[in-house]
Amino acid sequence: MANPLDEYFRPITLGKLELPNRLVMAPMTRSRAYGGLTGDLTARYYAQRASAGLIITEATQVSEIGQGYIQTPGLHGDEQIQGWRKVTDAVHAAGGRIVAQLVHCGRIGHPVLYADGATPVGPSAIASGESLYTPEGLLEHPVPREMTTEDIARTVADFTAAARNAVEAGFDGVELHGANGFLLHQFLADGSNRRTDGYGGSIAGRIRFTLEVVEAVSTAIGPERVGLRLSPGLAYNGITESDTADLYRALVRALAPTPLAYLHLFEAVSRDMTELIRQEWPGGLILCPHPTPDSFPATPETGAAALRDGVADAIALATMWVANPDLPARIRAGGPYNEADPATFYGGDHRGYTDYPTLEDRA
Repeated sequence: MANPLDEYFRPITLGKLELPNRLVMAPMTRSRAYGGLTGDLTARYYAQRASAGLIITEATQVSEIGQGYIQTPGLHGDEQIQGWRKVTDAVHAAGGRIVAQLVHCGRIGHPVLYADGATPVGPSAIASGESLYTPEGLLEHPVPREMTTEDIARTVADFTAAARNAVEAGFDGVELHGANGFLLHQFLADGSNRRTDGYGGSIAGRIRFTLEVVEAVSTAIGPERVGLRLSPGLAYNGITESDTADLYRALVRALAPTPLAYLHLFEAVSRDMTELIRQEWPGGLILCPHPTPDSFPATPETGAAALRDGVADAIALATMWVANPDLPARIRAGGPYNEADPATFYGGDHRGYTDYPTLEDRA
């Protein structure tokens, strides 16, 4: 009887990305970009995981005002480009493929993150209700400043410039972060977007900003190097959506004529929503599968079932990649798997970052 996990080891091409397997390393914030810069330690971390079919980096801000957390990297300055070049060179030398996830966090921010103490921005002046973690304690997110149309145009330009910077830094492409309650998601959701101009109100208005970012970045670096992450129905960072099915159906239909490399879905609610988007989307689909009630986080078996059923073309796993830098080899071998240490997920040094053993190390 065929091993269901063999589904992972069929090559696939997504746009310009030729993946030798269908195991994707999901984007995960690790908060080790001190001063907003990546370096040798980050290069080692990603290079250790180069056997992934594709690595998607941690969320990387497109501008200073786009930062939402401490110790996260950017791609809006020359020094940041050079720092990321160390990472892409190391991954490519190890035989891997890597794309930069580009984000603007919008209202998920705080004046302490910005040199000029600016107020975070968002589609509407509605606070997230969440807080920023700092070494000094939690700071409540303030009410954001509602973005003007000039702010929106500037942010589209920031995404475009960051995408060009990513190419200069050696990335194989970019993923636009339209999920998890960050700025693009804030515009999509009617709970955070109460605008009455052309960027709010109707579904057509709320999807406009995302479509403009996708179009601008695709024009700049080629749509076949661009992915988009979505998380339909995810109630995170204060997000509420009253019309999830209609919203994402309209968005995906509007995106369909653009030959993006892929859509990346964080399966927040149910397989039904994933199947709805699968029906509407003609291109490649990466799925970060919803864990089963008795299996958290999602396991290789969870993802293999989605591949077998044709729901997705590739599977993004997260926590398992943290603890198992050689995850494809472990899946082929049937384990064993290292257990991740949540205490070392964020910040710190190499511990819990680059010191998880491989099967070879154990041998």
